[in-house]
Amino acid sequence: MRPAIASHRSFRLGRGIALLLIAVWALAPALGLAQNAGSVNIQLNKLEPDGDACRAYIVLENRGEQSFEALRLDLVMFDTDGVIARRLAVDAAPLAAGRTSVRVFAISGLACADIGRVLLNDVLNCAGPDGELRNCMERVTPESIADVPFIK
Repeated sequence: MRPAIASHRSFRLGRGIALLLIAVWALAPALGLAQNAGSVNIQLNKLEPDGDACRAYIVLENRGEQSFEALRLDLVMFDTDGVIARRLAVDAAPLAAGRTSVRVFAISGLACADIGRVLLNDVLNCAGPDGELRNCMERVTPESIADVPFIK
């Protein structure tokens, strides 16, 4: 008789956990827990020499329904030895909802061959049409198809 009671309790506990997980999943957008809600993929697409500078191309894919009136990125370039070589603030807005766009910026005084990796250090400013947005660093995902990693 005891095994039947134990299995009944396990079933009730399992069902309770399942209901809790369903409730958290359903409330995730309202609680700001949804990973892809309003997500922006930022791809380091290409680095190309430009005199004594390096020209960087980033592709921004806004996968959400939230447009960005402001999106200012704090980027740090490391040299091939892992030492910080440059730090830049890059404006990536405006960025319409559900759209993809390209931004180009110069990394002055640094040759492309001297860049070992790029770090998305922070999101300095992030705003939609109705004002400041929260959790902007969580909304962005860096990736690279260039010769150097782009990390967060």
